[in-house]
Amino acid sequence: MKKRMLFVVAISLAIAGAFFITTNSQAAEPIKLGVCEPLSGTFKDIGDRYLEGVEYAAKVINEKGGLLGRKVKVIPIDTELKPDVAIRKATKLILKENVRYFCGGTGSSVGGGMSVLAEKNNALMLSYGMAAASLTGKKCSKNFFRACLNTDIQSFALAMWVAKSGYKKVLGIAQDYSFGHEASAAFMKKVKELNPSVEIVGELFHKAGEKDFAPYVSQIIASGAEVVWTPNWGNDLSLLIKQGGTLGLKAKIVSYYLNDEYLIKSVADDSAIIGNITAEAYMLSIPTEKNRKFIEGFYKDKGYYPSWLRGKAYTATMFWAEAVKKAGKDDVNAVIRAWEGLTYEGPAGTWYMRPCDHQAQLPVWVAEMVKDSKFFKHAFVGTPTMIPAKDIKITCEETGCRMK
Repeated sequence: MKKRMLFVVAISLAIAGAFFITTNSQAAEPIKLGVCEPLSGTFKDIGDRYLEGVEYAAKVINEKGGLLGRKVKVIPIDTELKPDVAIRKATKLILKENVRYFCGGTGSSVGGGMSVLAEKNNALMLSYGMAAASLTGKKCSKNFFRACLNTDIQSFALAMWVAKSGYKKVLGIAQDYSFGHEASAAFMKKVKELNPSVEIVGELFHKAGEKDFAPYVSQIIASGAEVVWTPNWGNDLSLLIKQGGTLGLKAKIVSYYLNDEYLIKSVADDSAIIGNITAEAYMLSIPTEKNRKFIEGFYKDKGYYPSWLRGKAYTATMFWAEAVKKAGKDDVNAVIRAWEGLTYEGPAGTWYMRPCDHQAQLPVWVAEMVKDSKFFKHAFVGTPTMIPAKDIKITCEETGCRMK
C-alpha cells in the first residue's frame, strides 16, 4: 500500500511539473505583432520610418516588463505596397506562427485587404496611417482599428484653418484616383460649410506620378487663388512646390504632408516652404511634456528625431498595448472589447477609440512652416495649434459604418 501511495504521489508530481513547464513556456512566448509596410521599392523610406516607430514602441514596452509579462516581438512584413502580397504573407504568419496582431500605415488598399483577412481569421489590424475614410466607414470591421486621422478629419481640420483665416479664393489640386477625390471632396464641402463666402476658383486633378506641373501652376496663377489646397504626397507634392516656386506661385499651400523632413529636403528651397500650412496627428513640435520625453528618449536611443511617421506609429502602437493591458489576456476578442471606449494620453494629446466604428477620436495639430527649427537646419513646422477632436468629428451615422 505504501509503495502504491508513493507511486501515485510521483505521478501527480510529474503531471504538475509538466503543467508548470507548459504554462511557463506559454507565458514566455512573445506577443507577436506583424508590421505590414513597403520595405522595398519606391516607398521603402516610408515603410522603414513607420517600422522604426513600431520597433521603438516595442522596445519601450519590453524594457518596462513587456505586455502581460511577455515580450512584444515585431515581425516586419514587406507588402511591396500590394494587397495580395500583404495578405499572402500575413496568412502564412497566422497559420504557421499564430500571429494575431497586425499593423500598417502605407496604402489604404493594403489596409482594406488586411481588414478582411483579420475578420476571417479572428485577428486584429491596426492602422496608423492608412487614411481612406471608408476603412472605418462603409468598409468598417470589428477587427480593424484606426489610430490616426482619416481623409475626412484631416481635410476638415485644414478647411477650418482656411475658413477662419479670411482667405476668399481657394483652388484644389489632387492626384486623380480615389484618395485624391475623397480628400478633396471632404475639404471643399467643409470649407464652404464653414465660410460660404469662400470662392472655389478651380479643382484640378492629375495622374499620380506627374512629371511636369508647369501647366497646372499656370492655371493656378491665372485663377487668382490665394490658397492652394492639396492632399498630394511624395514626389507629386515636392514637384508642385518646386515648380510653383520657380514659376512665381505666391498662393499659400495648404497640405497634409508638409510635416516631412524628407520632402522638405527634396524641395531644397526653404523660401518655397516657409509660410505654407500643414496638419497632422503627430508633429515633433507638439508642446506637451509627454512629447518632450518621447523625443528625448528616441533621440538618445537612435541619434535622430522621431518625426512624423515614426511618431505616429509609436503612439498608435502604445495605444494598442494599453488595450492589451486592459484586456488582461492575449485574446483578440478580449482586446477588441477592451479597446472600444479606451482613452490614451500620449505625446500628441488625448486619444479615444470610438466603439461604433473603431476610428480614434484625436486632436489635429495645425502648423505653419517656419524658417528656424530646433530640430533641423532647414525650414520645418513651427509650434502647432490644436484643434480638438470634438470640433471636427464625423458621426458614425455619417460615416456609413455598420459594425457587425
